[in-house]
Amino acid sequence: MVNAGHHDESALLADQHFQPHIEDDLLPGEGQGGLNARYVFAAIRANLRLIILIFLGVFAITVIVTLLTTPRYQASADIQVNNSGGRFLKDQDEDTDNQASGSSLDTERFLQTQVDVFKSRGMAERVSRTLNLTRSEAFFASQSRKGALAKMTPQAAQIAVVNMLMRNLTVDLPHSSRLMKVSFESNSPDMSALIVNTYVKEFIQFNLQRKFQSSSYAREFLANQLVEVKQKLEESERALNAYTRDAGLIRMNASQLGSTSSQDAVQQGGSITASSLNQLNAAYSEAQSKRIAAEARWNAISKGQLMSATEVVSNQGIQQLLTQRAGIAATLQQDRARHLEDYPTIRAGEAQLASVTSQIQTSANAIRNAVKSEFTAAVRAESELRAKVEQLKAETLNEQDRTVRYGLLAREVDTNRQVYDGLLQRYKELNASAGISTSNISVVDEAQVPLRPSSPDMVKNILIGLTLSIIAAALTLAIKDQFDDSIRIPEDIEPKINLPLLGVVPISNSGQPISDLEDRKSQVAEAYNSIRGALLYIRRTGMPKVMSVTSAQPGEGKSTTALSLAISLARTGKRVILIDADLRRPSLHRWLDNDNDKGLSSALVGLESLSQVMLPTATPNLNVVTSGPIPPSPTELFSGTRIQELLEEAKNAFDAVIIDSPPVLGLADAPLIAAQVEGVIFVVEADRSRRGSLKGALRRLRAVRPVILGAVLTKFDPLKSNNRYSSYYGYEYYQYQYGYTPNA
Repeated sequence: MVNAGHHDESALLADQHFQPHIEDDLLPGEGQGGLNARYVFAAIRANLRLIILIFLGVFAITVIVTLLTTPRYQASADIQVNNSGGRFLKDQDEDTDNQASGSSLDTERFLQTQVDVFKSRGMAERVSRTLNLTRSEAFFASQSRKGALAKMTPQAAQIAVVNMLMRNLTVDLPHSSRLMKVSFESNSPDMSALIVNTYVKEFIQFNLQRKFQSSSYAREFLANQLVEVKQKLEESERALNAYTRDAGLIRMNASQLGSTSSQDAVQQGGSITASSLNQLNAAYSEAQSKRIAAEARWNAISKGQLMSATEVVSNQGIQQLLTQRAGIAATLQQDRARHLEDYPTIRAGEAQLASVTSQIQTSANAIRNAVKSEFTAAVRAESELRAKVEQLKAETLNEQDRTVRYGLLAREVDTNRQVYDGLLQRYKELNASAGISTSNISVVDEAQVPLRPSSPDMVKNILIGLTLSIIAAALTLAIKDQFDDSIRIPEDIEPKINLPLLGVVPISNSGQPISDLEDRKSQVAEAYNSIRGALLYIRRTGMPKVMSVTSAQPGEGKSTTALSLAISLARTGKRVILIDADLRRPSLHRWLDNDNDKGLSSALVGLESLSQVMLPTATPNLNVVTSGPIPPSPTELFSGTRIQELLEEAKNAFDAVIIDSPPVLGLADAPLIAAQVEGVIFVVEADRSRRGSLKGALRRLRAVRPVILGAVLTKFDPLKSNNRYSSYYGYEYYQYQYGYTPNA
């Protein structure tokens, strides 16, 4: 008996040790989540006729639609869009120039705005009015609506024309470029070129009108502002003059003071009183300086020796008299040396000397009196100027009290005058620049009448049809593959039923796989040897001792697989017992040419023991237990405890116990047996339509939580067209050569 804990351990070991084998079987670049290129190529080859039909059908439809489509012609023009136009005046388009020097993001927004304006409904209406398209039969004919104009009202015709213009107009602005490509498509080449060129002209005209209108708005606004500001200036000037008259202020002009505003004149003392005070104050300062200088000279000449004073010594007349006296004194001295005092020359010299000395004294006194007079005059002048300055100071202080209000009014006058002058200057500039703006749109290439139609393009349509064919074929194959659960190639095992692949058994060339087992070098024998090798190393402790072999439906090769595995294991020296547990359609006794009088059913009902129903075979180390008589209810036999006792006894007596289990679908026998064994081998027949039977069988099988070791793909034909891209394709050519003979 195998307990639940043993089942869990086996499952864990199976998952841990078998997964590497599965990954080794994958092709390079494949995986659970990857794309299996061989599988894709196999699916394409299997559905090649369907794919060819899809391609031919789409190609035929593409050619027919292309030939039946009315040719359309596309005309294109290239225009350059700058941030601003040229400037004739200094401040013209100043705001736009500021925008031109802005960031690249602002430039991109500006260019995109121009594209949106070009594609707007307003531009379409301008073109419609310019070309009178609402009454143009040629335009409606160029849009495949010949004769529709007669059935429309003028309003409906206008709406239809605008919609057709906007629908067929294309405006492209490449990144990092100012070159805008404008295209229009219609059935008429002449009409396409005409509409494109008209669009360009109207767009340029629209930009110029927009600038002129914006300038007229500015001029009108400035004119209104000038009227208001002029009125305010006049009112403020009248108020200033009235206050000046009432206050008795006599103000000097700003130009007389070298100032530019009345406020500066107020700050500089622009009244007569203030001006007089400034002049008298300067005169008083000068008089004070003169008085001080005169006083210093008088003090110097009056308090010291008169003849030593600077004023006397520096006088030229006194210097001459002193020189003359010195000469007379020298002559007198000589005469005294030769004559007596009474000598006439001596007396004359003394008289002359006394006269010169008297003259010197008289001149010195005159200089002293002059300095005194100058000092007295300076003191008098200073006193008079001081009194006048004090008087003007009092008058100026009284006047300043009255000038506070005058300053406020003067500031208001200056402010209004500055505003008025600025507005007047701007108004003059706008008047001068109105109507001479240049456009920021320049035509690089005008639209030419196209010589060849732009659509339909046969090559382009064929490429589109080819793309659609590929998509349609891929969707068809994907949908077909999604609903097709058939296992065609070994690579289908893991993605479709989520089981590891234990091995692949090719289809028997002789049609008798059991006979092929007798040839140990046959493809079938080699395939089962490979499966045996996978089972021997499927978990760390080796191969499970008790295994069952089952399938979803009958006839998939599960009995052949069970017998082949038993023979293959017995040939390695292991003691193997094969039990035929298919109590509904047994086949083991026929293959071994044994009677079926007793067998597993006999042992399950307790009539026989395992040793009594066990039969030897021609293969050494291999014993079999046939099914025995078919019971009325095999499910009840497998539900009892007897099956557990028999399996435990077989497990103790043999190295491997292999059970040929019934199919899963429709029967409860296989799940009951799967719950008693250590591992389940699931057999899948290649290229067999199941319609969900595999998934349903595995779902029922997993309900008892068995240890499913993996799947074995049987009856696989590698030479079949569906399997040409499997990794197993062509392995039948790898055979024993050089003297090998069958059954040798």
